[in-house]
Amino acid sequence: MMLRSITLALAVASILSGCAASQNARGTADVAAIDVRRAPASAQALNDIAATYLRLTLEIGTHEAGYIDAYYGRPELKTAAEAAPRDKPTLLAATRDLTARLNTTARRLSDPLDRRRAAFLRAQLRAAETRLMMMEGTRFAFADEAERLFGVRPQLKPLASYDQHLAAVEALVPGDGPLATRVEAYLDAFTIPKDRLQKVFDVAIARCRGRSLAHIPMPEDESFRLAFVTGKSWSGYNYYQGAYHSLIQVNTDLPIRLSRALDLGCHEGYPGHHLLNMKLEEKLVKERGWTEFSVYPLYSPQSLIAEGTANYGIDLAFPEASKAETERDVLMPLAEIAVPSDDRYWQLLKAIEALGGARLTIAQQYLDGVIDRPTAVQLTQKYLLVSPKRAQQSVSFTDQYRSYVINYGLGEAMVRAHVERGKPSRDEMWRRMAKLVSEPTLPADLLTK
Repeated sequence: MMLRSITLALAVASILSGCAASQNARGTADVAAIDVRRAPASAQALNDIAATYLRLTLEIGTHEAGYIDAYYGRPELKTAAEAAPRDKPTLLAATRDLTARLNTTARRLSDPLDRRRAAFLRAQLRAAETRLMMMEGTRFAFADEAERLFGVRPQLKPLASYDQHLAAVEALVPGDGPLATRVEAYLDAFTIPKDRLQKVFDVAIARCRGRSLAHIPMPEDESFRLAFVTGKSWSGYNYYQGAYHSLIQVNTDLPIRLSRALDLGCHEGYPGHHLLNMKLEEKLVKERGWTEFSVYPLYSPQSLIAEGTANYGIDLAFPEASKAETERDVLMPLAEIAVPSDDRYWQLLKAIEALGGARLTIAQQYLDGVIDRPTAVQLTQKYLLVSPKRAQQSVSFTDQYRSYVINYGLGEAMVRAHVERGKPSRDEMWRRMAKLVSEPTLPADLLTK
Protein backbone atom coordinates (compact mmCIF):
# COMPACT_ATOMS: atom_id res chain seq x y z
CA MET A 1 0.00 0.00 0.00
CA MET A 2 1.12 3.50 -0.72
CA LEU A 3 0.93 6.34 1.77
CA ARG A 4 4.03 8.38 0.97
CA SER A 5 2.53 11.54 2.42
CA ILE A 6 3.11 10.42 6.01
CA THR A 7 6.87 10.24 5.88
CA LEU A 8 8.24 11.13 9.30
CA ALA A 9 10.82 13.88 9.35
CA LEU A 10 12.25 12.53 12.58
CA ALA A 11 15.37 10.67 13.63
CA VAL A 12 14.82 7.05 14.60
CA ALA A 13 16.12 7.65 18.10
CA SER A 14 13.47 10.30 18.79
CA ILE A 15 10.48 8.28 17.59
CA LEU A 16 11.30 4.77 18.74
CA SER A 17 11.59 3.66 22.34
CA GLY A 18 11.95 -0.06 21.63
CA CYS A 19 11.69 -2.88 19.15
CA ALA A 20 10.66 -5.73 20.93
CA ALA A 21 5.46 -12.58 1.21
CA SER A 22 -0.22 -18.71 -5.33
CA GLN A 23 3.11 -20.51 -5.60
CA ASN A 24 2.53 -22.35 -8.91
CA ALA A 25 3.40 -25.93 -9.75
CA ARG A 26 6.90 -24.95 -10.79
CA GLY A 27 7.53 -23.26 -7.44
CA THR A 28 6.25 -26.33 -5.61
CA ALA A 29 8.68 -28.48 -7.55
CA ASP A 30 11.55 -26.18 -6.64
CA VAL A 31 10.74 -26.47 -2.95
CA ALA A 32 10.33 -30.22 -3.20
CA ALA A 33 13.83 -30.42 -4.65
CA ILE A 34 15.24 -29.46 -1.24
CA ASP A 35 16.12 -32.61 0.70
CA VAL A 36 14.83 -31.72 4.14
CA ARG A 37 15.74 -35.23 5.36
CA ARG A 38 19.34 -34.09 5.52
CA ALA A 39 18.52 -31.09 7.70
CA PRO A 40 19.67 -31.17 11.35
CA ALA A 41 16.99 -32.28 13.81
CA SER A 42 16.45 -28.77 15.19
CA ALA A 43 16.25 -27.27 11.71
CA GLN A 44 13.75 -29.96 10.68
CA ALA A 45 11.69 -29.12 13.76
CA LEU A 46 11.71 -25.51 12.56
CA ASN A 47 10.46 -26.66 9.15
CA ASP A 48 7.60 -28.47 10.89
CA ILE A 49 6.74 -25.37 12.92
CA ALA A 50 6.79 -23.30 9.74
CA ALA A 51 4.34 -25.70 8.09
CA THR A 52 2.02 -25.44 11.10
CA TYR A 53 2.33 -21.65 11.06
CA LEU A 54 1.39 -21.60 7.36
CA ARG A 55 -1.80 -23.60 7.95
CA LEU A 56 -2.60 -21.50 11.01
CA THR A 57 -2.21 -18.24 9.07
CA LEU A 58 -4.41 -19.47 6.24
CA GLU A 59 -7.12 -20.41 8.73
CA ILE A 60 -6.93 -17.02 10.46
CA GLY A 61 -7.35 -15.45 7.04
CA THR A 62 -10.80 -17.02 6.73
CA HIS A 63 -11.98 -14.89 9.66
CA GLU A 64 -10.92 -11.47 8.34
CA ALA A 65 -11.00 -10.17 4.78
CA GLY A 66 -7.62 -8.71 3.87
CA TYR A 67 -5.72 -10.43 6.67
CA ILE A 68 -3.71 -12.37 4.09
CA ASP A 69 -2.07 -9.89 1.76
CA ALA A 70 -0.44 -12.54 -0.46
CA TYR A 71 -0.30 -16.32 -0.75
CA TYR A 72 1.50 -18.27 -3.44
CA GLY A 73 2.01 -21.65 -1.78
CA ARG A 74 0.39 -24.95 -2.65
CA PRO A 75 -3.26 -24.27 -3.62
CA GLU A 76 -4.52 -27.39 -1.84
CA LEU A 77 -3.32 -26.03 1.51
CA LYS A 78 -5.42 -22.91 1.11
CA THR A 79 -8.39 -24.96 -0.07
CA ALA A 80 -8.15 -27.20 2.98
CA ALA A 81 -7.84 -24.27 5.37
CA GLU A 82 -10.88 -22.56 3.87
CA ALA A 83 -12.91 -25.78 3.90
CA ALA A 84 -12.50 -26.45 7.60
CA PRO A 85 -11.09 -23.51 9.56
CA ARG A 86 -10.97 -23.70 13.33
CA ASP A 87 -12.85 -21.03 15.27
CA LYS A 88 -11.04 -17.98 16.62
CA PRO A 89 -10.65 -19.12 20.25
CA THR A 90 -9.18 -22.43 19.08
CA LEU A 91 -6.82 -20.63 16.71
CA LEU A 92 -5.74 -18.30 19.50
CA ALA A 93 -4.86 -21.25 21.73
CA ALA A 94 -3.06 -22.94 18.82
CA THR A 95 -1.05 -19.78 18.20
CA ARG A 96 0.12 -19.71 21.80
CA ASP A 97 0.93 -23.41 21.78
CA LEU A 98 2.97 -23.03 18.60
CA THR A 99 4.87 -20.10 20.13
CA ALA A 100 5.84 -22.25 23.12
CA ARG A 101 6.93 -25.06 20.78
CA LEU A 102 8.98 -22.58 18.78
CA ASN A 103 10.69 -21.24 21.89
CA THR A 104 11.77 -24.74 22.86
CA THR A 105 13.10 -25.48 19.38
CA ALA A 106 14.89 -22.14 19.09
CA ARG A 107 17.12 -22.96 22.05
CA ARG A 108 18.69 -25.80 20.04
CA LEU A 109 19.43 -23.71 16.94
CA SER A 110 23.07 -22.90 16.24
CA ASP A 111 22.98 -21.50 12.70
CA PRO A 112 22.61 -17.69 12.82
CA LEU A 113 20.20 -17.63 9.89
CA ASP A 114 18.05 -20.34 11.52
CA ARG A 115 17.97 -18.18 14.63
CA ARG A 116 16.79 -15.22 12.57
CA ARG A 117 14.14 -17.45 10.97
CA ALA A 118 12.91 -18.48 14.42
CA ALA A 119 12.84 -14.87 15.61
CA PHE A 120 10.82 -13.93 12.53
CA LEU A 121 8.30 -16.71 13.19
CA ARG A 122 8.03 -15.71 16.85
CA ALA A 123 7.25 -12.09 15.96
CA GLN A 124 4.72 -13.15 13.33
CA LEU A 125 3.01 -15.42 15.86
CA ARG A 126 2.79 -12.61 18.43
CA ALA A 127 1.13 -10.44 15.81
CA ALA A 128 -1.27 -13.28 14.94
CA GLU A 129 -2.16 -13.69 18.61
CA THR A 130 -2.83 -9.96 18.88
CA ARG A 131 -4.96 -9.80 15.75
CA LEU A 132 -7.04 -12.79 16.89
CA MET A 133 -7.62 -11.03 20.21
CA MET A 134 -8.71 -7.92 18.32
CA MET A 135 -11.09 -10.01 16.19
CA GLU A 136 -12.63 -11.20 19.46
CA GLY A 137 -13.16 -7.64 20.70
CA THR A 138 -9.98 -6.75 22.60
CA ARG A 139 -8.86 -3.19 22.04
CA PHE A 140 -5.34 -1.99 22.71
CA ALA A 141 -4.05 1.54 23.06
CA PHE A 142 -2.56 2.78 19.78
CA ALA A 143 1.07 2.38 20.84
CA ASP A 144 0.47 -1.06 22.39
CA GLU A 145 -1.37 -2.27 19.28
CA ALA A 146 1.38 -1.01 17.01
CA GLU A 147 4.09 -2.68 19.07
CA ARG A 148 2.30 -6.03 19.30
CA LEU A 149 1.37 -6.13 15.60
CA PHE A 150 4.36 -4.51 13.93
CA GLY A 151 7.23 -4.87 16.37
CA VAL A 152 7.87 -1.20 17.17
CA ARG A 153 6.55 1.21 19.75
CA PRO A 154 6.12 4.71 18.28
CA GLN A 155 6.81 7.82 20.33
CA LEU A 156 4.75 10.55 18.71
CA LYS A 157 5.20 14.32 18.77
CA PRO A 158 2.38 16.68 19.78
CA LEU A 159 0.55 18.35 16.90
CA ALA A 160 1.70 21.79 18.01
CA SER A 161 5.28 20.81 17.18
CA TYR A 162 4.34 20.79 13.48
CA ASP A 163 3.19 24.42 13.46
CA GLN A 164 6.68 25.58 12.50
CA HIS A 165 6.48 23.44 9.37
CA LEU A 166 3.10 24.97 8.51
CA ALA A 167 4.83 28.35 8.62
CA ALA A 168 7.45 27.11 6.13
CA VAL A 169 4.68 26.03 3.75
CA GLU A 170 2.90 29.34 4.24
CA ALA A 171 5.97 31.17 2.96
CA LEU A 172 5.88 29.13 -0.26
CA VAL A 173 2.15 29.58 -0.91
CA PRO A 174 1.25 33.07 0.39
CA GLY A 175 -2.21 34.55 0.01
CA ASP A 176 -5.63 34.73 1.60
CA GLY A 177 -7.87 31.91 2.78
CA PRO A 178 -7.03 28.60 4.50
CA LEU A 179 -3.50 27.34 3.85
CA ALA A 180 -4.76 23.88 2.85
CA THR A 181 -7.01 25.43 0.20
CA ARG A 182 -4.11 27.42 -1.26
CA VAL A 183 -1.83 24.39 -1.29
CA GLU A 184 -4.47 22.22 -2.97
CA ALA A 185 -5.15 24.90 -5.61
CA TYR A 186 -1.43 25.20 -6.39
CA LEU A 187 -0.87 21.44 -6.61
CA ASP A 188 -3.99 20.91 -8.74
CA ALA A 189 -2.07 22.51 -11.64
CA PHE A 190 0.12 19.39 -11.59
CA THR A 191 -2.71 16.89 -11.98
CA ILE A 192 -2.19 14.16 -14.60
CA PRO A 193 -5.06 14.15 -17.12
CA LYS A 194 -6.94 10.84 -17.01
CA ASP A 195 -6.19 10.11 -20.67
CA ARG A 196 -2.45 10.42 -19.91
CA LEU A 197 -2.35 8.28 -16.75
CA GLN A 198 -1.43 5.00 -18.43
CA LYS A 199 1.42 6.52 -20.44
CA VAL A 200 2.82 8.47 -17.51
CA PHE A 201 2.71 5.52 -15.13
CA ASP A 202 4.18 3.11 -17.68
CA VAL A 203 7.17 5.39 -18.16
CA ALA A 204 7.52 6.15 -14.45
CA ILE A 205 7.50 2.48 -13.44
CA ALA A 206 9.99 1.67 -16.22
CA ARG A 207 12.33 4.32 -14.81
CA CYS A 208 11.96 2.89 -11.31
CA ARG A 209 12.64 -0.63 -12.59
CA GLY A 210 15.69 0.42 -14.58
CA ARG A 211 17.33 2.13 -11.63
CA SER A 212 16.62 -0.84 -9.35
CA LEU A 213 17.74 -3.48 -11.85
CA ALA A 214 21.10 -1.75 -12.14
CA HIS A 215 21.78 -2.76 -8.54
CA ILE A 216 19.54 -5.73 -7.63
CA PRO A 217 19.24 -8.78 -9.96
CA MET A 218 15.70 -9.83 -10.82
CA PRO A 219 14.25 -13.05 -12.26
CA GLU A 220 14.07 -12.87 -16.06
CA ASP A 221 10.37 -13.77 -16.12
CA GLU A 222 9.23 -11.21 -13.53
CA SER A 223 6.28 -9.02 -14.51
CA PHE A 224 3.37 -6.95 -13.26
CA ARG A 225 -0.02 -5.76 -14.52
CA LEU A 226 -1.14 -2.19 -13.87
CA ALA A 227 -4.84 -1.43 -13.29
CA PHE A 228 -6.70 1.76 -12.37
CA VAL A 229 -9.49 1.28 -9.82
CA THR A 230 -11.95 3.24 -7.65
CA GLY A 231 -13.62 2.91 -4.28
CA LYS A 232 -10.51 2.40 -2.15
CA SER A 233 -9.11 4.08 0.98
CA TRP A 234 -5.54 3.84 -0.37
CA SER A 235 -3.83 5.48 -3.35
CA GLY A 236 -2.00 2.38 -4.58
CA TYR A 237 -1.75 -1.34 -3.77
CA ASN A 238 0.43 -4.25 -4.85
CA TYR A 239 -1.19 -7.68 -4.92
CA TYR A 240 1.65 -10.16 -5.28
CA GLN A 241 0.51 -13.21 -7.24
CA GLY A 242 3.55 -15.46 -6.96
CA ALA A 243 5.82 -16.72 -9.75
CA TYR A 244 7.38 -13.22 -9.76
CA HIS A 245 4.17 -11.49 -10.90
CA SER A 246 2.16 -8.67 -9.28
CA LEU A 247 -1.08 -6.83 -9.87
CA ILE A 248 -0.50 -3.14 -9.14
CA GLN A 249 -3.64 -1.07 -8.65
CA VAL A 250 -3.84 2.73 -8.62
CA ASN A 251 -6.89 4.39 -7.09
CA THR A 252 -8.42 7.17 -9.21
CA ASP A 253 -11.14 8.29 -6.77
CA LEU A 254 -9.26 11.58 -6.48
CA PRO A 255 -7.24 13.37 -9.16
CA ILE A 256 -3.71 11.95 -9.38
CA ARG A 257 -0.90 14.44 -9.28
CA LEU A 258 2.43 14.13 -11.02
CA SER A 259 4.36 13.51 -7.81
CA ARG A 260 2.51 10.21 -7.39
CA ALA A 261 3.89 8.64 -10.56
CA LEU A 262 7.45 7.96 -9.44
CA ASP A 263 6.35 7.54 -5.84
CA LEU A 264 3.86 4.81 -6.70
CA GLY A 265 6.14 3.29 -9.33
CA CYS A 266 8.89 2.81 -6.79
CA HIS A 267 6.71 2.02 -3.77
CA GLU A 268 4.41 -0.55 -5.38
CA GLY A 269 6.94 -1.78 -7.93
CA TYR A 270 10.70 -1.25 -7.87
CA PRO A 271 12.45 -1.35 -5.45
CA GLY A 272 9.26 -1.59 -3.38
CA HIS A 273 6.63 -4.27 -2.84
CA HIS A 274 6.96 -6.13 -6.15
CA LEU A 275 10.72 -6.45 -5.80
CA LEU A 276 10.63 -7.40 -2.12
CA ASN A 277 8.07 -10.15 -2.69
CA MET A 278 10.03 -11.46 -5.67
CA LYS A 279 13.24 -11.67 -3.66
CA LEU A 280 11.52 -13.41 -0.73
CA GLU A 281 10.01 -15.96 -3.12
CA GLU A 282 13.29 -16.43 -4.96
CA LYS A 283 15.70 -16.51 -2.02
CA LEU A 284 13.67 -17.94 0.85
CA VAL A 285 10.81 -19.98 -0.61
CA LYS A 286 12.42 -21.45 -3.72
CA GLU A 287 16.07 -21.64 -2.71
CA ARG A 288 15.65 -22.51 0.99
CA GLY A 289 12.22 -24.10 1.08
CA TRP A 290 10.99 -21.80 3.87
CA THR A 291 7.27 -22.18 3.26
CA GLU A 292 6.26 -19.59 5.86
CA PHE A 293 7.31 -16.87 3.41
CA SER A 294 4.76 -18.05 0.85
CA VAL A 295 2.10 -16.33 2.96
CA TYR A 296 2.10 -12.68 4.01
CA PRO A 297 -0.27 -11.70 6.85
CA LEU A 298 -0.84 -7.97 6.56
CA TYR A 299 -0.94 -7.26 10.27
CA SER A 300 2.57 -8.37 11.16
CA PRO A 301 6.13 -7.00 11.50
CA GLN A 302 6.64 -8.03 7.89
CA SER A 303 4.58 -4.97 6.95
CA LEU A 304 6.92 -2.49 8.61
CA ILE A 305 9.78 -3.88 6.54
CA ALA A 306 7.62 -3.89 3.40
CA GLU A 307 6.32 -0.34 3.75
CA GLY A 308 9.58 1.04 5.10
CA THR A 309 11.69 -0.32 2.25
CA ALA A 310 9.04 0.69 -0.29
CA ASN A 311 8.96 4.30 0.92
CA TYR A 312 12.71 4.60 1.34
CA GLY A 313 13.16 2.99 -2.08
CA ILE A 314 11.83 6.17 -3.71
CA ASP A 315 14.75 8.24 -2.47
CA LEU A 316 17.21 5.39 -3.00
CA ALA A 317 16.23 5.09 -6.66
CA PHE A 318 15.96 8.86 -7.21
CA PRO A 319 18.44 10.58 -4.90
CA GLU A 320 18.87 14.30 -4.51
CA ALA A 321 17.72 16.26 -7.59
CA SER A 322 17.25 13.26 -9.90
CA LYS A 323 13.56 12.81 -9.03
CA ALA A 324 12.74 16.45 -9.85
CA GLU A 325 14.82 16.23 -13.03
CA THR A 326 12.95 13.12 -14.19
CA GLU A 327 9.60 14.74 -13.47
CA ARG A 328 10.56 17.99 -15.18
CA ASP A 329 12.31 16.54 -18.24
CA VAL A 330 10.31 13.34 -18.84
CA LEU A 331 7.00 13.06 -17.00
CA MET A 332 5.64 16.62 -17.21
CA PRO A 333 5.95 16.80 -21.00
CA LEU A 334 4.39 13.33 -21.25
CA ALA A 335 1.51 14.40 -19.00
CA GLU A 336 1.17 17.68 -20.93
CA ILE A 337 1.73 19.63 -17.71
CA ALA A 338 3.41 23.01 -18.02
CA VAL A 339 6.94 22.83 -16.68
CA PRO A 340 7.40 25.45 -13.92
CA SER A 341 10.03 28.13 -14.36
CA ASP A 342 11.40 27.71 -10.84
CA ASP A 343 11.74 25.04 -8.14
CA ARG A 344 8.84 26.16 -5.93
CA TYR A 345 6.79 23.04 -6.76
CA TRP A 346 9.52 20.72 -5.48
CA GLN A 347 10.31 22.95 -2.53
CA LEU A 348 6.65 22.82 -1.53
CA LEU A 349 6.53 19.02 -1.73
CA LYS A 350 9.61 18.82 0.47
CA ALA A 351 8.14 21.20 3.01
CA ILE A 352 4.90 19.20 3.14
CA GLU A 353 6.88 16.03 3.87
CA ALA A 354 8.05 17.57 7.15
CA LEU A 355 4.40 17.51 8.31
CA GLY A 356 4.04 13.78 7.78
CA GLY A 357 4.43 12.78 11.41
CA ALA A 358 1.24 14.64 12.25
CA ARG A 359 -0.63 11.87 10.44
CA LEU A 360 0.36 9.42 13.13
CA THR A 361 -0.44 11.70 16.04
CA ILE A 362 -3.92 12.33 14.60
CA ALA A 363 -4.43 8.58 14.12
CA GLN A 364 -3.32 7.88 17.69
CA GLN A 365 -5.67 10.49 19.16
CA TYR A 366 -8.56 9.29 17.00
CA LEU A 367 -8.12 5.56 17.67
CA ASP A 368 -7.56 6.14 21.38
CA GLY A 369 -10.81 8.13 21.59
CA VAL A 370 -9.21 11.46 22.42
CA ILE A 371 -10.84 13.10 19.37
CA ASP A 372 -13.86 12.18 17.27
CA ARG A 373 -13.94 11.55 13.51
CA PRO A 374 -14.94 15.07 12.42
CA THR A 375 -12.07 16.46 14.48
CA ALA A 376 -9.67 13.94 12.94
CA VAL A 377 -10.80 15.06 9.47
CA GLN A 378 -10.40 18.72 10.41
CA LEU A 379 -6.91 18.19 11.84
CA THR A 380 -5.92 16.16 8.79
CA GLN A 381 -6.93 19.06 6.55
CA LYS A 382 -4.92 21.47 8.66
CA TYR A 383 -1.71 19.53 9.16
CA LEU A 384 -1.54 17.44 5.98
CA LEU A 385 -2.77 20.40 3.92
CA VAL A 386 -5.37 18.49 1.94
CA SER A 387 -8.92 19.02 0.72
CA PRO A 388 -11.92 17.73 2.71
CA LYS A 389 -12.21 14.75 0.31
CA ARG A 390 -8.55 13.82 0.71
CA ALA A 391 -8.84 14.23 4.48
CA GLN A 392 -11.88 11.94 4.52
CA GLN A 393 -9.94 9.34 2.52
CA SER A 394 -7.03 9.57 4.96
CA VAL A 395 -9.24 9.03 8.01
CA SER A 396 -11.04 6.19 6.20
CA PHE A 397 -7.65 4.52 5.85
CA THR A 398 -7.18 4.81 9.60
CA ASP A 399 -10.68 3.41 10.17
CA GLN A 400 -9.80 0.37 8.05
CA TYR A 401 -6.17 -0.28 8.91
CA ARG A 402 -5.77 1.34 12.35
CA SER A 403 -2.19 1.40 13.65
CA TYR A 404 -0.88 0.07 10.31
CA VAL A 405 -0.22 3.73 9.51
CA ILE A 406 3.02 3.64 11.53
CA ASN A 407 4.68 1.36 8.98
CA TYR A 408 5.15 4.08 6.38
CA GLY A 409 6.90 6.94 8.11
CA LEU A 410 8.43 5.05 11.00
CA GLY A 411 9.41 2.15 8.75
CA GLU A 412 11.00 4.52 6.27
CA ALA A 413 12.95 6.31 8.98
CA MET A 414 14.28 3.03 10.38
CA VAL A 415 15.23 1.65 6.95
CA ARG A 416 16.91 4.91 6.02
CA ALA A 417 18.96 4.97 9.22
CA HIS A 418 20.02 1.33 8.69
CA VAL A 419 20.93 1.66 5.02
CA GLU A 420 22.71 4.98 5.39
CA ARG A 421 24.55 4.25 8.66
CA GLY A 422 28.19 5.32 8.42
CA LYS A 423 27.74 7.32 5.20
CA PRO A 424 28.22 4.38 2.80
CA SER A 425 28.70 4.58 -0.97
CA ARG A 426 25.64 4.35 -3.23
CA ASP A 427 26.62 0.79 -4.20
CA GLU A 428 26.82 -0.20 -0.53
CA MET A 429 23.44 1.38 0.16
CA TRP A 430 21.90 -0.74 -2.60
CA ARG A 431 23.70 -3.83 -1.26
CA ARG A 432 22.18 -3.25 2.16
CA MET A 433 18.75 -2.73 0.64
CA ALA A 434 19.06 -6.00 -1.32
CA LYS A 435 19.95 -7.81 1.89
CA LEU A 436 16.94 -6.39 3.74
CA VAL A 437 14.49 -7.62 1.11
CA SER A 438 16.08 -11.07 0.70
CA GLU A 439 16.34 -12.24 4.31
CA PRO A 440 13.98 -12.85 7.29
CA THR A 441 14.25 -9.24 8.45
CA LEU A 442 12.53 -7.85 11.55
CA PRO A 443 12.26 -4.22 12.69
CA ALA A 444 14.77 -4.95 15.47
CA ASP A 445 17.32 -5.99 12.81
CA LEU A 446 17.27 -2.42 11.49
CA LEU A 447 18.78 -1.24 14.75
CA THR A 448 21.86 -3.47 14.47
CA LYS A 449 25.00 -2.76 12.50
